[in-house]
Amino acid sequence: MNVDGISRLLVLSMFVVILFGFRRDDNMVVMAIDEDAKALCSVNLAEFLPPPYGGLENMVCQPVWNSFLLRYSQSTDNVVTIVLSTIYTSGWVGMGFSPEGMMINSSCMAGWVTPAGHGKIKQYYVEGFTPSKIIPDKGELPLTSVPPLIYLQGATVYLAFQLKYPTPLKTQPMLLAFSTKYPQHHHLTAHEDKTTIIFDFSSGTSFAATATPNNYISSKKTHGILGILGWGLFCPFGAIFARYFRSQPLWYYFHISAQFIGFILGLAGVVIGIQLNNKLQPHIPGHQGIGILILVLSILQVLALFVRPDKDSKYRKYWNLYHSWVGRIALFFGAVNTVLGMHYAGAGQGWKIGYGFVLGSTMLACIILETLLRLKKLDEPTLPSNYQMNSI
Repeated sequence: MNVDGISRLLVLSMFVVILFGFRRDDNMVVMAIDEDAKALCSVNLAEFLPPPYGGLENMVCQPVWNSFLLRYSQSTDNVVTIVLSTIYTSGWVGMGFSPEGMMINSSCMAGWVTPAGHGKIKQYYVEGFTPSKIIPDKGELPLTSVPPLIYLQGATVYLAFQLKYPTPLKTQPMLLAFSTKYPQHHHLTAHEDKTTIIFDFSSGTSFAATATPNNYISSKKTHGILGILGWGLFCPFGAIFARYFRSQPLWYYFHISAQFIGFILGLAGVVIGIQLNNKLQPHIPGHQGIGILILVLSILQVLALFVRPDKDSKYRKYWNLYHSWVGRIALFFGAVNTVLGMHYAGAGQGWKIGYGFVLGSTMLACIILETLLRLKKLDEPTLPSNYQMNSI
């Protein structure tokens, strides 16, 4: 089999691997999540937390976001006892209540364990997005006389506090956030990720724990899917056609078609991302900045098509260098931003495994195709020079 035949077979195999990589059994994922939640909820809080946090009556226990687990009970006199737990290494974790689900004008409880092992927990009032606008020892949460506490048990931190309302607490927009950096003089450092959920404290086990205003969860999934398809699938394949299949008669049309589809999908993902940013106001400057960079590079690539010099032009080689390297940079940052996006969104194993197959198989294909290309160039005969010097 010649090199071209091997290349075609490799691309076909890569498509098959990618298709299998995207497949997942949703029922198995849900069962795994349920089993993990049951195991975490079975932890006996009374062994290390004092009353009333250690002996909650009629306790409800539900996973709410990433590794965050919410336990709570609501008494007949409208006292709500809350224990929030999550995996912890450093920094702070927080839980807030918001009238409209936004950071501004929300009141939150945030806690951390110092490197010396001392627990700190405070109420904060969010007046703005900068650390100086998040005011400690201020807020509108109706705390009871029971002191709030934070406790580190193994690798899990427990944030506990008690609230007293005049009427039963029902549907409530709730904020969850964390940072791996410690507060500075009790002023919270910028959070590395946050989410907003709608929680129904009156329905017990049946509540919309994953429902957010205006279907934000669905929009986040759509944003991720479009990004993976655009920057992670179609654009890389367009680049592969341009570099390794120039000997094929239709390579240019495959290249243009794949790049155009990838650009449109990526652009749609950016539009949805901007809408999510305006609504949720997340603090993810790395993901946002790289996304803008990729969009700018992609637009430059599209515009470069309209100023491409003729083959005989002396500027054509410079255009080729510009076009190829800007494309490589855009693809690299596209992969980086996809990984960052899944991290910030708390994507499940299905997303990570699926994109892992896409990225891994694409990189493997490029390595093999590049090797075959270089071997093919070595096999090509070297033409002698038209002008040979006479030996002396």
